[in-house]
Amino acid sequence: MDKYEIVKTLPTPCYVIDEEALIKNLITLKSVEQRTGCHVLLAQKAFSSYSVYPLIAKYISGTTASGLFEARLAYEEMGNRQIHVFSPAYKDEDFDELLDICDHIVFNSFGQWKHFREKALSHGGAEFGLRVNPEYSEIETDIYNPCFRNSRLGITLENFEENEIDGISGLHFHTMCEQGAETLERTLRYVEEKFGKYLYRMKWLNFGGGHHITKPDYNVDKLVELINHIKNKYNVEVYIEPGEAVAIDAGFLITTVLDLTKNGMDLAIVDTSAACHMPDVLEMPYRPLIVGSELPYVLPHTYRLGAPTCLAGDVIGDYSFENALRIGEKLIFTDMAMYSIVKNNTFNGMPLPSIYLLKTDGRTELIKQFGYEDFKRRL
Repeated sequence: MDKYEIVKTLPTPCYVIDEEALIKNLITLKSVEQRTGCHVLLAQKAFSSYSVYPLIAKYISGTTASGLFEARLAYEEMGNRQIHVFSPAYKDEDFDELLDICDHIVFNSFGQWKHFREKALSHGGAEFGLRVNPEYSEIETDIYNPCFRNSRLGITLENFEENEIDGISGLHFHTMCEQGAETLERTLRYVEEKFGKYLYRMKWLNFGGGHHITKPDYNVDKLVELINHIKNKYNVEVYIEPGEAVAIDAGFLITTVLDLTKNGMDLAIVDTSAACHMPDVLEMPYRPLIVGSELPYVLPHTYRLGAPTCLAGDVIGDYSFENALRIGEKLIFTDMAMYSIVKNNTFNGMPLPSIYLLKTDGRTELIKQFGYEDFKRRL
């Protein structure tokens, strides 16, 4: 039985993490570490399914967090691996715990650095960095572009306080989203032009995330070249923190057709919601792929798939199929490990999908199941 037939046996809605695909991604990321000596970190904002953290820890150097809760999750579940944290601003009551559990703490402004500097430097454990904004990004969607006009993320050259970097060990930039090494190459020119003179005083540079390293057409050799260039020119360690590259194409969302109706075109209601279970479908927006489907009107039967919520715009997309859909039929959305499980919600009382792990030997393991109490406790 192939993996698609296996996951169709599961109750829906459910997410399925594909262990075999996850390992394939991790092998590629480990090869980058081995060829460059850099440190690859899992960006937990994309994928926080900690049941597979022990597996991930066998291949890469650690994790990066966006705040205290993600940092705690890595500390508790990843084992003895590096934990880096960046936040646009830290709360005073969180900072002591972050000092105890994080290896690198990156500040978003000199104001934050000066506010926490005395406590940070007296602690003696973590290293500290600054996020810089090179004012260059090739991301076209502003909601995902850290360098769009008036962005709150990162310190621009105009606002860089050269006399305040004593105690700072590294710089961090994050300007990419699902992009290739060629974009990184162009970005690094701006980083070096604006902040290169400060890198000679640093121990490390963090390239941030958004690198599509495990996509089939990604130029890994170019990435290796760029990492080695920075390491050798500035005598720094390099960190890179992909999220999607760890989990890309390593998960499914399984749904069941609940009803079939018609209003100008054929409509299918499924037990999955774009708004609740894969919010980036509406936010990005994008059209997730379904196994065995095509674009509308390519195959004989075209349907618009929508959710059983009251939100009129809770539409997943239009798809064509070789055969007419049937009530009770199960459909498989692909590439559902990243930015889905971490962003889901219970709007309209929609149940959260269960989470399964599809093992390399074909067995499925229930990781977590949710019910009414999970919905109620959030309120």
